[in-house]
Amino acid sequence: MKPKRTILCVDDNEQSLSIRKVLLETRGYRVLTCVRGEDAVEIFKQGGVDLVLTDLVMPGFDGTRLIHEIKALSPETPAILLSGKVRIYDRDTQADVFLPKGMYAPAELLERIRLLLIRKRGPKRPQNRLPETANVA
Repeated sequence: MKPKRTILCVDDNEQSLSIRKVLLETRGYRVLTCVRGEDAVEIFKQGGVDLVLTDLVMPGFDGTRLIHEIKALSPETPAILLSGKVRIYDRDTQADVFLPKGMYAPAELLERIRLLLIRKRGPKRPQNRLPETANVA
C-alpha cells in the first residue's frame, strides 16, 4: 500500500475546514488542519506536508503571507489559495493554483490537488541500466 500524501488545510472558518477535511480524507489523503496561519507555519516546519491548501482572507497572518513563508522554506511544495472575496489579479501571490470559493466543484479541487502532487513527485523514471561495455585486451 502506498503511503498517504499529507495536505495541510488552513482556514479561519472551522465549518469550511471540516468540510474540506472530510472531502480529502475520504479520497485517501492524510489531512492536518489549522485555523491560524502562524500555527500552520509551525506545523509545516515539522515536515511531512506534501501540499498546502489555504484560505486567502484570515485575520492577521493571511493566505498570501502563509504561502510566502511556506515557499521560503520549501519552494517545491505546491500551494492552493482559496478565496471568496479577492480575485487572483488583485494580489501578487506565489500560489500554484487559485480557486474562488463557491465557484469550483469538489471534483475540480481534487483534480488540481492530484495534478500538483504528481508534478511535485515528478514523472516516473525508467530504471537506468549501465551500458554494457566490452573489455578488449
